[in-house]
Amino acid sequence: MKVLSILPPFLPIEEISSALGQVMPEGEIVTSTDFGSNEAEVLIVTTFTTVDENLVSRIPNLKFVQVASTGYDNVDIPALRKRNVMLSNIPTANKDSVAEHVIAMALSQLKNIMHFHSEIKSGNWPVLTNSMELMNRTFGIVGMGAIGKKLAEKLLHLGANTVYYDTVRLEEEMEEDLGLTFLELDSLFSRSDIISLHVPLTEQTRGMIGKNEFSKMKDGALIINTSRGGVVDEGALIDAVKSRGIKACIDVYEKEPPDFKSELFGLDNVIFSPHIAGVTVESQQRFMKDTISNVMKFIQGLDPQFRVI
Repeated sequence: MKVLSILPPFLPIEEISSALGQVMPEGEIVTSTDFGSNEAEVLIVTTFTTVDENLVSRIPNLKFVQVASTGYDNVDIPALRKRNVMLSNIPTANKDSVAEHVIAMALSQLKNIMHFHSEIKSGNWPVLTNSMELMNRTFGIVGMGAIGKKLAEKLLHLGANTVYYDTVRLEEEMEEDLGLTFLELDSLFSRSDIISLHVPLTEQTRGMIGKNEFSKMKDGALIINTSRGGVVDEGALIDAVKSRGIKACIDVYEKEPPDFKSELFGLDNVIFSPHIAGVTVESQQRFMKDTISNVMKFIQGLDPQFRVI
């Protein structure tokens, strides 16, 4: 069975090719969608490849798409349904990486690390500080999937008061195990000192965090987005940062790379990273292992894990 992998050129292609070749000798790796037609039955992609009608139509024998990432908003699901093509993602491989990144960003803001770094590099020695502890702060998690749960688990050991919102409430036993309190979204925004977003980008979640939600936040509160840029109304975020001292940590953007001329990048109390929260040596190894395992399941006639459709 022929397998086609479309991978971005910055990944270690030779290493990945060697790993895939050991179990899928008929596999082929390309670094762009600039090809004619392909006879593959299995397609492996990351979030950097748009799987749309145009691409799918050039792979007429396609039966299964494996997205080697947590998110799959780069995939045109109706185009796959139309051809009865299965789709799976890998929702758990980067949960520790993202959770750690969120905590690192939160601590960087609470401890004013970026400010002190800049001051010292400028030859200053600041003494006074308004740094704060994470312990006993109210930390709100929006979206309680694999990453949200892992973040809650880590926050439990750091002494945070963790609250959460999800469209489906967890069972009481799990809430107790993770030290969680359920709140409706408006209450979470009004009570939290720190808010972290962990929802997929769908028609329902696009722009879900806007002017109304920011208006309910405490002055000077912190919002962290490592989910998808489209979940947050960027204009409303800029207004909240400028007018009410809201702080932000942003890893994801509506367009990537973003427009660096945006007013957002001129704000002092915002920390940025380049959609890298889930990208670590360890998470990439897990993504590769889980992707190969899932594709092998399909080749062997078994049902792949983490089926989306």
